[in-house]
Amino acid sequence: MNEAVIESEKKVIVFNLNQKEYCISAEYVTAIEKMLHITRVPNMPSFIKGVINLRGIIIPIIDLKQRFEIGDHDHSDNTRIIIVTWDDITVGMIVDEANDVLDIPVKAIEPCPNVAGSIAEEYISGVANIDHRLLILLDLELTIKPPELRKMNNGV
Repeated sequence: MNEAVIESEKKVIVFNLNQKEYCISAEYVTAIEKMLHITRVPNMPSFIKGVINLRGIIIPIIDLKQRFEIGDHDHSDNTRIIIVTWDDITVGMIVDEANDVLDIPVKAIEPCPNVAGSIAEEYISGVANIDHRLLILLDLELTIKPPELRKMNNGV
């Protein structure tokens, strides 16, 4: 019985960027942290803010607003770093706030509509309308796998 529930729902972490709600699959999230000191790394794109030392592990940090070209971050007490791991890459993503953990029915996820003024379609895997909330599901692989991050994770 539990297997049917697992297959019919997707657990996601909901976060805000510019007052819009985005989400990523919870299976890739390893931690959600308050803002930490970020050490700058030279010769990186502007959206890669640098690295943090989280419990002895060096983790590259990307600013999702700059990654998606939707503005710059104004850090507040609600600003969070969501630590995710995809394949062999671990990355922290700066978001305005991390709000919620939800179970979304898989049948509620629809393909991405072409919405002017939103992030590039290539980063979106779908949208879900849940209880009058429009959630934008990110394609985590495309979001965190630029060549610069692979180099940082492989120690090159």
